[in-house]
Amino acid sequence: MSHQLSVIGTGVIGNGWIARALGRGWDVVAFDPDPEAPARTRAFVDNAWASLERLGLAEGASPERLTFVDSLEAAVAGADLIQENVPERLPLKQEILAALDAVAAPEVVIGSSTSGFKPSDLQQDCTQAPGRVIVAHPFNPVYLLPLVELVGGDATRAEHTEHAQALYQGLAMRPLVVKREIEGHIADRLMEALWREALHLVNDGVATTEEIDAAVVYGCGLRWSLMGTFLTFHLAGGEQGMRHMLEQFGPALKLPWTKLEAPELTDELIDKVVEGCEYQAAGRSVAELDRRRDDFLVELLGLVQKYWPEAEGLEGRI
Repeated sequence: MSHQLSVIGTGVIGNGWIARALGRGWDVVAFDPDPEAPARTRAFVDNAWASLERLGLAEGASPERLTFVDSLEAAVAGADLIQENVPERLPLKQEILAALDAVAAPEVVIGSSTSGFKPSDLQQDCTQAPGRVIVAHPFNPVYLLPLVELVGGDATRAEHTEHAQALYQGLAMRPLVVKREIEGHIADRLMEALWREALHLVNDGVATTEEIDAAVVYGCGLRWSLMGTFLTFHLAGGEQGMRHMLEQFGPALKLPWTKLEAPELTDELIDKVVEGCEYQAAGRSVAELDRRRDDFLVELLGLVQKYWPEAEGLEGRI
């Protein structure tokens, strides 16, 4: 039985959803008012397809199962799942989600790729079936990274979330159901904390962008790929685990090492960050860097699956 993903908005995230769904053998119907969108999307899918092949295509997977249409109504007709990916402006998202809610069958889940807005705010102007409008926040590149944060709002019931979980698992995603809505959800709040600290280190002349990235790549990032934050620190406590770690190192958390607020984005800081990134890119295009990242992620995902095979949702144990 074939499934249809309807994608509204085809920027980097929308195109990532399209590539993932095509790789899983789904039909995809897309809508984007930009007349250049179809050509841009097909080029994106072509660039991603080699990585999807290495990861493993589902039966019937084909880039030819993508169709562009010229209206929201046509986009959602026959949809099993709708994914909204318009720019991160709350009034715009509310307008588009209300329009989708009005024309889509009431049982169809509408996921928003928002990285920061709360679902209750997104549901605000929806009148037909607001509970099925949820946050479904993925991570770039969507066609490779499996995590999707699912967050329900005031109108969302358990059956909405359970239905959404099953749909995203059908796209080979690892749904993480966030128990309580909060701006930024979970993963982005963690990444933002590291990002703010990294900007301070650059701004204060402590380290370059390359040095900070090396600290993550060759240090904490390697451990995080398998164990995340808490289990990594659990091991730091030796045989007594987390309790000993907190007793020994917990008091240091009160020391003012880190900074909670981001530094002011002055022209000088912006220049430092941009120049650092351009130096690291070493003349390679974004497309070249994308392919390098994707090759790495395909191999890394194989290792994660080898050492964490039981995590079908996020209910398994490491």
